[in-house]
Amino acid sequence: MISLFGMKIDAVDMATAVETVTQWCHESRQQRCRYVVTPNVDHAVMFQSDTDLQRSYEGASLVLADGAPVVLASWLLRKALPERVAGSDLVPALFEAASQKSDATTQPLRIFLLGAGPGVAIRAAQVIHERWPAVEVVGTLSPPMGFEHDEAENERILQAVAKCQPDLVLIGLGAPKQELWISRHAERLEAKAALCIGATIDFLAGEKSRSPRWMQKLGLEWVHRVATEPTRLAKRYARDAWVFPQLVWREWRCAKADG
Repeated sequence: MISLFGMKIDAVDMATAVETVTQWCHESRQQRCRYVVTPNVDHAVMFQSDTDLQRSYEGASLVLADGAPVVLASWLLRKALPERVAGSDLVPALFEAASQKSDATTQPLRIFLLGAGPGVAIRAAQVIHERWPAVEVVGTLSPPMGFEHDEAENERILQAVAKCQPDLVLIGLGAPKQELWISRHAERLEAKAALCIGATIDFLAGEKSRSPRWMQKLGLEWVHRVATEPTRLAKRYARDAWVFPQLVWREWRCAKADG
């Protein structure tokens, strides 16, 4: 584990992350649902002033570096993270692992899709069933806008998950809403594990497209996202582009001072 921009990030690669979450899903359910957060540049910027997000990170069982600039910064600051472990890559990798280990004696990986727009999670479930027969989508739910402030709606979500008894809940509510929600409800969420995975449900459903692989490898996925969703993302990325280099510079100066 390394400390970066105030966040404690687990220095693990994709294979280790898949193995860890898969192991959780095969164990008996813990008293508290284990959950995973995946910090990128936007998380790092928000983390500096958002105490609720800080508490969410403290409660996470695994913190994985999603953003390529975060990984690059770790190398520049000599705290090298092994690689980027994006939620949108981790989810299909988990499904592939479940499929490879599947046989007549193994139980399917039971998942619940929480988030995305109306009908999107249902389409994602259809894609998952077709591509990964060893993965069973046992439930989907698209909460209404503002649900996080509605106790009755939150109770409805918890009851829906409890009814399905999934191994894994994929939470695609956007940051920081998804991180704050799981932090508040992990004690009552009846699942073995949960992943905060942003737009991954949309990607699986074909609702949104990811950038070409070459852009992902070069850390330019953000360019594709701004181009496809300029109204929603341009202001956020402009802020991050201004603040994040300052965080890197501050971190470098602190390391230099410590000697």
